[in-house]
Amino acid sequence: MHIFRHLYVQVLAAIILGILLGYFEPAYGAQLKPLGDAFIKLIKMLIAPIIFATVVSGIGGMGNLRQVGRVGAKALIYFEVVTTLALIIGLIVANVFQPGAGMHVAASGLDAASVATFTKAAQGMSTVDFLLNLIPATFVGAFVNGDILQVLLIALLFGFALAALGEKGRPIVTLLHDGSKVFFVMVNHVSKVAPIAAFGAMAFTVGKYGLGSLVSLAGLMACVYLTCALFITVVLGLIARGAGFSLWRILKFIREEILIVVGTSSSEAALPGLMTKLERAGCDESVVGIVVPAGYSFNLDGTCIYLTMAALFIAQATDTSLSLGQQLGLLGVLLLTSKGAAGVTGSGFITLAATLAATGTVPVAGMALILGVDRFLSEARAVTNFIGNTVATLVVARWENAFDMERGRVIRAGAAGGGSHSRAGSGP
Repeated sequence: MHIFRHLYVQVLAAIILGILLGYFEPAYGAQLKPLGDAFIKLIKMLIAPIIFATVVSGIGGMGNLRQVGRVGAKALIYFEVVTTLALIIGLIVANVFQPGAGMHVAASGLDAASVATFTKAAQGMSTVDFLLNLIPATFVGAFVNGDILQVLLIALLFGFALAALGEKGRPIVTLLHDGSKVFFVMVNHVSKVAPIAAFGAMAFTVGKYGLGSLVSLAGLMACVYLTCALFITVVLGLIARGAGFSLWRILKFIREEILIVVGTSSSEAALPGLMTKLERAGCDESVVGIVVPAGYSFNLDGTCIYLTMAALFIAQATDTSLSLGQQLGLLGVLLLTSKGAAGVTGSGFITLAATLAATGTVPVAGMALILGVDRFLSEARAVTNFIGNTVATLVVARWENAFDMERGRVIRAGAAGGGSHSRAGSGP
């Protein structure tokens, strides 16, 4: 059938089949984890060179270093305001619905050993360590480790140097711009196996943790998913509308990438495809190159919602009373720690451990209560983070007058016609 030629339909079908296999054959489904892991590794392998080539060619070709500084400053201000709003919304919803109330779990009976890995990682996390980690040990070290922020720092420095060279640096800018097209073609080829990856990842998740684990924590699951959905439709919808975009058209435009994120529980799996589509939709290459990688570390709306709701859920489940002042103190700590584990695998759980340890009021061992459903919650976090970074890039591009209104008709509010929708990962 013609409809099955679309990547998003293939991925959606694969997700459904993966859930069914994991449910009916859990032992076999749990063995399919390498399918999802292999796809994510293939994508991550290409992220560093794509970011480097995109940022360097964008800045080097633009030559206006003040504009680069403005883009970065506006992006960081936007990130801080929106993520703070996400933390506050999570706090409010958790207080209103109280998903952990009535569980009466004794803190002494919690399995602290099950979360020991995360608490140990959280102990070594500090603001100074985070800032020092932005600087790679060697130039190629950032590419070897695949650290997005380190690659972004090197790309910015390299781009500034080429911009300062002027015409002498033009050949290198052209080479990197043309070279980036090769990597996007590679992403296009890799994206074709996304359905297999989504199938394996979902079969593993359901087979390993079981749908039954969702029943006991259905309240928390429902609150997180509902809050993320409301945040996307209301908050991000209003922000997009204020900048002249239609959220529905944006979601339709990036639907393939969204389903890849759902299937793999990783927003990084769709990062190259997002950069391609944002440029195709009219965003300037330099804006995309700066805002998207930075947003993947500092604009984690879904993670912020999860952190406040998870912390209050544990407090409610263990009958730990928190005053308004203590909750605001928790919010203040989260404003810092939610940025501290950027780019770290399992950063949501590590950040939660660091926050609970810093406040000292909610038992860190209570994280064992949500360990079984964290994988299911990660889909909501990842999708919200992904859509949040999409909207952020479009908004900053509009603020900077770095958006092509004609090419952006496909996602603009009130624009006639929806434009054609092309497959994920194809070149700009």
